[in-house]
Amino acid sequence: MKVLIVGCGRVGSALALRMTDDGQDVTVIDEDPEALGRLPEDWPGRFLQGHGLDTDVLIEAGIESADAAIIATDGDNTNIVIAQVAQKRFNVPCVITRVLDPARAKFYKSLGLQTICATSAVIDTAFEAICDNPGRAA
Repeated sequence: MKVLIVGCGRVGSALALRMTDDGQDVTVIDEDPEALGRLPEDWPGRFLQGHGLDTDVLIEAGIESADAAIIATDGDNTNIVIAQVAQKRFNVPCVITRVLDPARAKFYKSLGLQTICATSAVIDTAFEAICDNPGRAA
């Protein structure tokens, strides 16, 4: 499977490593050339320096033939726009978007974007740990 990851921070780099360990063909885009340092020297994937909002960079990275795109920069608005471009313009079959703001995640999910919101996951997990724990003190 051909996977494009936009953003090579903690999330993007960890996904890139895991995907290549699984045998996937991975290309990562990040505007910071130093981000490549988050990946080992012998990492078998491809790294492109550039901005994920630049369609020329996306095309050079292979978005036109990508099976999946994971958009994981640290900017919600940036992620949402890149995800929509991947989904609507380039018809990438599977587009996953990291969104930090739970309200935005819910809204964009309602528009058909597959969103992952770590903030919501922490809130839900903490709530369940406290409120759904039958052994808690009343």
